[in-house]
Amino acid sequence: MPLLPKVKKEIAKLLIKIVREKLKTYQPETTHMPFHYRLLGKDRYAMFSFIQSMNTTFGMSIWEQVAVILSKGAGHDVKRQYKLLGEIDEDTEKVINEIHYQLRKGERIPNKKKEIEEIRRKIKKGEAKEDPDSVVDLFVKIGDEENYFDITSAKPNKKEFVALKLKLLRWTALRLSQDKKAKVFTRLAIPYNPYHPEPYERWTLEGLYDLEKGEILVGEEFWNFVASDNIYEELLDVFQKVGEKLRKEIDEKFSEFRKER
Repeated sequence: MPLLPKVKKEIAKLLIKIVREKLKTYQPETTHMPFHYRLLGKDRYAMFSFIQSMNTTFGMSIWEQVAVILSKGAGHDVKRQYKLLGEIDEDTEKVINEIHYQLRKGERIPNKKKEIEEIRRKIKKGEAKEDPDSVVDLFVKIGDEENYFDITSAKPNKKEFVALKLKLLRWTALRLSQDKKAKVFTRLAIPYNPYHPEPYERWTLEGLYDLEKGEILVGEEFWNFVASDNIYEELLDVFQKVGEKLRKEIDEKFSEFRKER
């Protein structure tokens, strides 16, 4: 089913608002860079700096907000920056650390279902307390399955992938400490595939994540999942149309820096 017009409109409105706010408040770095300016042009360098700033905004809020709009449009219960409360007892922490250690050492094959059930069997009922890992980027409940997402950058390094795996295991335990019967699935989301059209195959993933079960969703997989439909190309079209609408405003903004030479 195609994206509903109201969903497209809401996403477009969000993007226009964010970009216009950025344009309104943006000031290039005050650092004097005479070689860069003369080689590239002050306006081009200012554009580069602006794009870097927008990349940060994508990571901090745009991905989450767009995912919320898509999920709500599909009728799902969805929240961003969701606080996952719970308490992990000492024995379960040991189980989690053992799973994590064995995966890192290559002593076991990633199996998401098995990992969840090992934690489920061991976890004790705990208090609904805040934990250092309590904040979930995106919570999406589809049917009776609770999906907890960490939305990460396009190219995490090995150290980051290792730390994120531990976080996903701990999220599972936090939720099950409150309801041992909960149908919980913790996932990593990568908003786009920087290697397109080649598949996302980072050596850093090997042996840590259950890729067959969708423990990591990349690009099209992620957006179609949260919307429960094949909407990826339509979503890209929304971004493109907003870009075309704002192009003149962006060009005018950066023409100001050309005058400052």
